Amino acid sequence: MQEFDPEEESITGINVTPLVDITLVLLIIFMVTARFISEPSVGVKLPKSSQSNKTEVTDNNVFLTIDVKHEIYLNGKRVQIKDLQGEMASLLKAKPNMNLIVRADRNVTHGEVIEALDQARAAGVTQFGFAVEGAEK
Repeated sequence: MQEFDPEEESITGINVTPLVDITLVLLIIFMVTARFISEPSVGVKLPKSSQSNKTEVTDNNVFLTIDVKHEIYLNGKRVQIKDLQGEMASLLKAKPNMNLIVRADRNVTHGEVIEALDQARAAGVTQFGFAVEGAEK
């Protein structure tokens, strides 16, 4: 057993290098996953397109999702088709430059998508696009 020698230098500083390393790794993880968090989490199988353009995720984007069970979600919140126009109108007041991104499952009928778009147009939405899965190259 070693005896304590009072003349021996004691550690007076804290090594912060491991703390900085962990902080930087966490920062990188948050930056990478932030994109996935900002998009709606309702699972849909999007139709494929070979000529799709990447849509930039902005604060003006509002996501209208119709899943395979024919349920409608507006920015992740479930809404009924009869309430869709009112919800869209209130979102349009908050975001006058709103871009509506329609995310419809590939098994949803064309008529259901058009019915939802009619409600959006009646609320005053003029800018919209369709989310598709890009073709693998």
